[in-house]
Amino acid sequence: MTEVAEHFRPLLGDNRCLTDADSLARYGVDWTKVWAPAPSAVLLPETIEEVQEIVRLANEHGIALVPSGGRTGLSAGAVAADGEVVIAFDRMNKILDFEPFERSVTVQPGVVTQQLQEFADEQGLFYPVDFASAGSSQIGGNIGTNAGGIKVIRYGMTRDWVSGLKVVTGKGDLLELNKGLAKNATGYDFRHLFIGSEGTLGLVVEATIQLARKPRDLTVLVLGCPGFRDVMNVLHSFQEKIDLTAFEFFSDKAMHHVLAHGVARPFDTEAPFYCLLEFEGDSPQVLEDAMGIFESCVEKGWVLDGAMSQSLQQAEQLWQLRERISESISVYTPYKNDISVTVGKVPDFVEKVDAVVQDNYPDFEIVWFGHIGDGNMHLNILKPDALDKDEFFQRCNHVSRWVFEIVQKYNGSISAEHGVGRTKKPYLQYSRSAEEIAAMKAVKAVFDPNGIMNPGKLFDL
Repeated sequence: MTEVAEHFRPLLGDNRCLTDADSLARYGVDWTKVWAPAPSAVLLPETIEEVQEIVRLANEHGIALVPSGGRTGLSAGAVAADGEVVIAFDRMNKILDFEPFERSVTVQPGVVTQQLQEFADEQGLFYPVDFASAGSSQIGGNIGTNAGGIKVIRYGMTRDWVSGLKVVTGKGDLLELNKGLAKNATGYDFRHLFIGSEGTLGLVVEATIQLARKPRDLTVLVLGCPGFRDVMNVLHSFQEKIDLTAFEFFSDKAMHHVLAHGVARPFDTEAPFYCLLEFEGDSPQVLEDAMGIFESCVEKGWVLDGAMSQSLQQAEQLWQLRERISESISVYTPYKNDISVTVGKVPDFVEKVDAVVQDNYPDFEIVWFGHIGDGNMHLNILKPDALDKDEFFQRCNHVSRWVFEIVQKYNGSISAEHGVGRTKKPYLQYSRSAEEIAAMKAVKAVFDPNGIMNPGKLFDL
């Protein structure tokens, strides 16, 4: 450990080349609990030039590097469990430039998502990529996993908002990609290779992010539905007349855990499933249309009861029913599957997956929730208190293969928005062909010929 750190200490000094036990335990980890962090050192660069020199030294001495952002990942993509050196971007956290005519902002990778959202709001604009970890996740990590979240149905993924990148490749080269241009027909757009690459090609050191106009008078509806297919009927009915900014769903078990954490029940009627809709209620006609659709859904038996926000505060309270789910079940060491198919296939797909899971986990609690408006479901299996963690993960991994066989049959994804990392790596072939994986490895060899960038993630060389 000391020997590895000494390669970087002359560059960064003692204060930014850390080897103390607390730092090693704090960095090189994410929200997964399968692998314990075991980095050799933690580096805290402050400039692009320092990042380049770190990568060059790592190549010279054959040292593996793992990027670390807000450490909120759910696929062990930022876990350093094998003595790697962690590069943490906590000190590269500045907003560098704002272009009002372009509606763009240039940021360093350590800028926290919420920090960018608040900056956009101060400019009278909106950064729409949003999720429960926005208060701690960093932009570099969001780009590395192509983060999605709760507003994808309207605004898309992180990829859709990145108009320019500066990256340091695995060779230490600095590439400036697309330069914030809206139109640029000059060959390969390497920007999109780095977005979603989970740090396996290089390191994002600067990003130009597009912003949108602020949504007006956001209104939230929470509805209780008797069946899962009813949820899909509700989605289709609202989308026919209203441009939704979000459409989320969660099961009664998810609701139970959130209510136990102090969130208020939206209405007295209990239901097997719930959906949360958000839209811009900026005209009397839109609100009238929403109420008409709601009443029609009740008449058809698709909705049992519902509640609509009458203020921004009420809208935020209703959102807590969805946003507090991950927090409320975290104490049960959940095994998470983040899967997706095209929206039209969702009902059949979920029924088949749920049948497999219920048959094979009769003693486990199964919690469903997710961004069903874009075909993304989160399947959470909760560990019983008396069961050993290793045995629990082993049993879950066994049945995951059956789940992913269904994903493959429906041409879906084993990881909709959390990335592959280490946890999903054994299952990549269920979403990607052998030819695609070979092409990925060839691309990595171009940008990272010595294989030092986040090794053991996404695939093995």
